[in-house]
Amino acid sequence: MTATPPTQDPGTAHTAADLLPPDPTEPRGQLPRLAPLIVAVAAVAAASLVGLILGSGLTMIAVLAWLFFAVVFPTWSVLVENRRKATDRLVTVLVWTAFVLAMIPLVSLIVTVVVKGAPAISWTFLSDDLSGRALIEGTGGIFHAIAGTVMVTVIAALIAVPIGVLTAVWLVEYGKGTRLASIITFLVDVMTGIPSIVAGLFALAFFQVILNDPLPRLAIGGGVALSLLMIPTVIRSVEEMLKLVPDDLREASYALGVPKWRTIVKVVLPTAVAGIVTGVTLAIARVAGETAPLLLILGTAYTVNWNPADGNVATLPTFIYQSLNKTTHFEFGPAWTDMVWGAALVLIVIVMTLNVAARVIGAAFAPKTGK
Repeated sequence: MTATPPTQDPGTAHTAADLLPPDPTEPRGQLPRLAPLIVAVAAVAAASLVGLILGSGLTMIAVLAWLFFAVVFPTWSVLVENRRKATDRLVTVLVWTAFVLAMIPLVSLIVTVVVKGAPAISWTFLSDDLSGRALIEGTGGIFHAIAGTVMVTVIAALIAVPIGVLTAVWLVEYGKGTRLASIITFLVDVMTGIPSIVAGLFALAFFQVILNDPLPRLAIGGGVALSLLMIPTVIRSVEEMLKLVPDDLREASYALGVPKWRTIVKVVLPTAVAGIVTGVTLAIARVAGETAPLLLILGTAYTVNWNPADGNVATLPTFIYQSLNKTTHFEFGPAWTDMVWGAALVLIVIVMTLNVAARVIGAAFAPKTGK
């Protein structure tokens, strides 16, 4: 006769899992959807109270509110949810904090330039130069600077874009893995870090030798200086775009008997054209606001000069610098200060337009993929 095991009350039965300690990573609950807003309001209220007691300013109150939020919100998550979720929320707070800190100077800059520069914008300001009495009274415009900026930037692009694109094609398609390609890549990286004033010194010395002029003043010199700054950016951006083209496309073209040069022209470049155009446009926008190299080679101009090979030329960056000197040292009056802010706003609009154009052109030229 076999003995029957003793029965156990179902209400007191325990499994092996019940005897293990609770897993801190397992969710125990969920914070309400409005939890961040609740903690933020409480943080602002607490920081404002402390600030009023201590007599602190808005900056200190904002810092105290952030500290309160960064401590209380993850702590609440630990108590209600779990440690993993609390860590995720803490990292999210830090990421958003970094984003806000990065945006503060950018937004402040844009708001300041728009507020101070917008009143100066008018048709006369954009279409006139500083000839005649306008130079003394500060009643002219910046058309000569806009024209000079466009001319010098176009010259730089005409020099830098062909050189940069062809160099990148050689590095990726012909010189890949060779010692010469490694040397060129190293030199391109070095050129990327060259100060812009050095490019201006090179252009000045170059045209001093070519023209036998101790102080040459010409727009093409500014274009050469800016092209030295553009070439490394164009090479690196185009090179990275060409590397993204799958090798399968090249091999399929070679298998059909297509020569290498035709494969590059008909297959590789069209595939990477969106990235190439975007990189080139961003390189142009990068040099459009350069000042230091142009101060050495362009000189000072108050009227439009359409001859790139002779005479002083004004650009928006040099106009801003020289006008600010007039306002500071010669006390030309508030009209010049308004012109400085107006020119700064126009320059920002030009650079922003180039960046937007880069995105639009890149999207337009991107290869169309079917589903």
